[in-house]
Formats: sequence, structure tokens, C-alpha cells
Amino acid sequence: MASRPDPKQASPHDPVYQELHARPEFTELRRLYRGFVFPATVAFLSWYLLYVVLSNWAHDFMSTKVVGNINIALVFGLLQFVTTFLLAWLYSRFSTAKLDPLARQLDDEYREHQAKGV
Repeated sequence: MASRPDPKQASPHDPVYQELHARPEFTELRRLYRGFVFPATVAFLSWYLLYVVLSNWAHDFMSTKVVGNINIALVFGLLQFVTTFLLAWLYSRFSTAKLDPLARQLDDEYREHQAKGV
């Protein structure tokens, strides 16, 4: 069963949304978001693909023992998890410091317009 859209939700055709979309704060919000997310995504995927490539074509290197039965492949695999959590933590800090204030400001302005019935 399809849910009905909330009439108070913004749509791309909503004039208030169009006005906020044209504001420099919205442009700055998108620029900051993309400035973090795109490089972080490229860096993480490159790191992951390096792991996959080395696992497939550098068997001797990846099977090099580091300590006991722990080899480089295991270390790289565990570092994938560390990298994932590190990126999530960095994004959370970045978002809290840079994105959230702009998003809050735009949301407050949208709600003001909605309250006025514009």
C-alpha cells in the first residue's frame, strides 16, 4: 500500500524549496558535502581495490608473515575495518562542525516560510 506524500514536505516544485535551493548557503552546503564525500569515497575504494589486487596477484607479498601466523593479508584486511570506522568518525566530526549548522539554518528558514504559508 503506497503512502500518501506529506503536504508539508518540500518538493522540487515547491517555490520555497526553489528559493532555498538558489541561496548561497545551500550551494555552500552541497560544496562542503561533496568536498568531503567524493575524495573520501575515492580514497577508500582505491585502498580497498589495492587490497583486492594484492590478494589476487601478489600472493608472496600478502602471505609474508608479520608475527606468528599473522600475515600481511590479515593485517590489510583488518585495516579495512579500521579505515571504515575512521572514515565514519571523521565524517561525523566534519558533518557536525560544517554541514549541520548550514542545514539547520536552511531548515529553520524553510519552516519559517511554511509557518507563514508562503
